[in-house]
Parts: sequence; structure tokens; C-alpha cells
Amino acid sequence: MKLRRLSTRAAGFDRKLAALTRYDAAQDPAVQKAVRKILADVRKRGDAAVRDYTRKFDGVSPREFPLTGLKAIPREQAEALRAAHERIKAFHERQRQESWQFTEADGTRLGQQVTALARVGLYVPGGKAAYPSSVLMNAVPAKVAGVGEIVMVSPNPNPLVLAAAALAGVDRVIGIGGAQAIAALAYGTRRIPRVDKIVGPGNAYVAEAKRQVFGEVGIDMIAGPSEILVIGDGSAPAEWVAMDLFSQAEHDESAQAILLSPNASFLDEVEKSIKKLLPQMPRKSIIAASLRKRGALILTRDLEEACEIANRIAPEHLELAVQDPDKLLARIRSAGAIFLGPWSSEAIGDYCAGPNHVLPTAGTARFSSPLGVYDFQKRTSVIAVSKAAASSLGRIAKTLAEGEGLSAHARAAEMRLK
Repeated sequence: MKLRRLSTRAAGFDRKLAALTRYDAAQDPAVQKAVRKILADVRKRGDAAVRDYTRKFDGVSPREFPLTGLKAIPREQAEALRAAHERIKAFHERQRQESWQFTEADGTRLGQQVTALARVGLYVPGGKAAYPSSVLMNAVPAKVAGVGEIVMVSPNPNPLVLAAAALAGVDRVIGIGGAQAIAALAYGTRRIPRVDKIVGPGNAYVAEAKRQVFGEVGIDMIAGPSEILVIGDGSAPAEWVAMDLFSQAEHDESAQAILLSPNASFLDEVEKSIKKLLPQMPRKSIIAASLRKRGALILTRDLEEACEIANRIAPEHLELAVQDPDKLLARIRSAGAIFLGPWSSEAIGDYCAGPNHVLPTAGTARFSSPLGVYDFQKRTSVIAVSKAAASSLGRIAKTLAEGEGLSAHARAAEMRLK
């Protein structure tokens, strides 16, 4: 296959890069309409609507699954899940925020009280798209945060997913999926409790349902296709880089895989490796379609320019496959996760490095962060004004309130003046 080759020195590069990296997140009107109908029906009829849609779309009746634990899966898988869980938990325990207060000279006490969400809903796709790693990545930070109850919904969870749920501390697993599952979590039914936040990936209908219920409940994010951007100087084996590009391209045809390098011969080597390795891949048709549609090998002037282009793209995953990755790290301002050096494959980050693999996509790393413990905690301001401060602060508040024309505010502050 012929890969797209670009050069930052060529005329029209900026325009071509913008077209390559643009992701059209426009909603399908038909999907919007269908989801809106399902949400309204579930809100009105509750469990009866959930049951009807589950039978219609999944061909089964809703049921609750027992959390079987690790004994239900092969020993090697159980050991891998346990090791991944330990590493993910250890990393996220460092993210936990604590409440704090301080007292001013006049006795006024100010602070922030941090509390966990009471109940969280975790959506897990069914069938071939069931990922136990996603169960760990979503449930572990919630448990570390202190979430009281995690309700997982999935149309057909396999034993590996159920084992991951048990290990991560999920409380209930209910066999429903689609927009009706999101509606049940957002609004609550007689059998399914209303949650405070919904996390986890899903298809277009699930994503649209999350978009429409946002505000009724919190959501993690509306994720776009998977992305990887590699900056290479030629020091990493070309086959390693090619396979790392494959690792995201194999997700789906809209995934993006890009290599930036100032070394033209290295770009040639990687392209040869891609052509050599692609026929060996079970998902070669998906990888090929992804690379043709949104992949590229880009020649840059130097590594510094490559970093600036990476910041413009703000990729989900960024690999610095160079001899001195720490030198480039300080130049990176926007990326979901940064992998330093040739030994740090993105695949390890997906499963067991420790940091969360739920990452911002489609350029949203410019302003958002990976999923973490902080997504399952609330921060509440604490204000205890002393008698002395009520006088001095009251005068300030009174003056500003009068300037805004809010007389009740001004009077409330004035009543506490000495």
C-alpha cells in the first residue's frame, strides 16, 4: 500500500495537515432522533421500556450477572488482570485529593471539602468489543476516589469482563446496553438506580445518549477515534515504530497513526516495515483502511519542529521514540499520554503501565485531561466568616452589590456591619 508522505517544507503543508487531522464530530440527525425517542420512553415507562428495547436490539431479556471473580477465567489471564489492577490502583492512589482549610488573622476560616460521588454508572460494550482493560481503567479510579456504588451495564459481558469487574470493585452488573442503558442510569428506574456520572465507551447511539443526558448526570467525555503520533529520530527499530502505528490503526478505519521525523531515510525504513508486516496482521484490512484514510509519514526540519506540530495536533497518544526523550518532554504542551523512549510502547500503556488509558481525542488534549480519581470527586467551598471579618468584608460586598444594583445582597451584608 502507498502511504501518505508530507513535508513541512512543501507548499500547502499547513492546509494538508489540518485536513488530515480534522475529525468531523457532527451528529447524525437520524441517530439523534432515535436516541431522543429512546431516552424519553425510558424516562416515561422505566423498566418496561428498558426491557422492550433490550429484547428488540439485543434479542435477550435484561438480567443481573453474578460477579464470578478470577476463578472463572484461565490462570494466566487472572494473573495478568491482577498485575494490571495493582499497577493501575497504585498510580491512581497518588491522584486522590484531600480536603483542606486555612484560618485568616481575623478568625475567618476558608477551605475546600472534597467528597466522592455517591454512585457511578460504567458502560461496557458487549460481544467482541468487550474490553476488561477498560473496566479496570474506569472502575479503579472511582473506587480509589471513594465512590459508594458502581453499577456496570453491558449487553453481554464475557467471563473476562466479569472477572475484571469483580477485581475492580464493581457492585452490580446489569445485562443491558445501548441508549436505553444510558437512559436507565441517567434517570433511574425501579430496578436500576440513578447515578451521578456515566463513564465508559460505546457505539454511536451510546455516545449520542451520553451527549443528550449530560447535565442530568455527568459524563466522562465524548471520545473520537483512537490516535497515535510518533516522533522518531531513527534510533528506534523501524519495525517497532511500524507496529506501534498498527496498534492504534487496528481499532477502526477512522483511527489515526502519524509518524514525524527529520530523518528521511528513517521514514523510508518505517514504510518498508509497514509493507512487510501488514500482511501478517489478522486485522490487516482495518489497519490498511486507517492508514490510507488518516495515516501519514511526515518529514520535519528538526525534532523541535516535530514537537510544535505535535502540540498543534494534541494527540491521544504521543510516543517520543528518540535517543533523549526527556529533552523533548518539556516542549510538549498538549497530549493525552506521553511515552518516553523506544521501550515505552503505547500498548503497555493501554493495559498495565498504570496511568489511565481513557484519554482525550480529536485535539481535545489542548484543554482536557485523562480520566482520573479527580473525575469522581467533588470540591465544595467552605466559608466561615468571623464576626470581625463580617464588618470589613461586609463593606466590600455592600459596595460591589450596590454597584451591580442588587439591593438585597447589599442589605444582607450591611446587616452584619458593626
